[in-house]
Amino acid sequence: MRHTILLSLYLAAFWLANSGHYSALMLSLGVISIALVVFIAHRMDVIDHEAQPLHLTLKLPAYFAWLIKEIFVSNLLVVKHIWLGNKSISPVFMTITASQKTELGKVIYANSISLTPGTVTVNIEGDKFLVHALLTQSIKDLESGDMDRRVTQLEN
Repeated sequence: MRHTILLSLYLAAFWLANSGHYSALMLSLGVISIALVVFIAHRMDVIDHEAQPLHLTLKLPAYFAWLIKEIFVSNLLVVKHIWLGNKSISPVFMTITASQKTELGKVIYANSISLTPGTVTVNIEGDKFLVHALLTQSIKDLESGDMDRRVTQLEN
């Protein structure tokens, strides 16, 4: 029930922020559309702790700040190696073990790997991630476990 109420509040805030019209007709149409979306989502049984990871709310800003820094640094590294030419690139596939316990944690980890330029998560089987990297150094960075540790802290 808590997730249904919060979904309704999020949708109402989003609708109000994007609408810009606050007449009685527009507000009533907004309420009707939000009620319809929440009803459909409830009937589809998609309103749960994974659809609305409320427990991540306070930890996400710090993680996003760290991830944006990593994306920026990786971008610079990839650009450097593009300028240096093909001989400086050492593409590699490697299997990385993830320590996340929840599906949401694994998805966040896999997406974080893929968001970092030069690396992409190709396959996930259990706690094993098949990762392709343009540079061997990128795989070594993943093997160091810093990103894995940060995602695990995020999901706890």
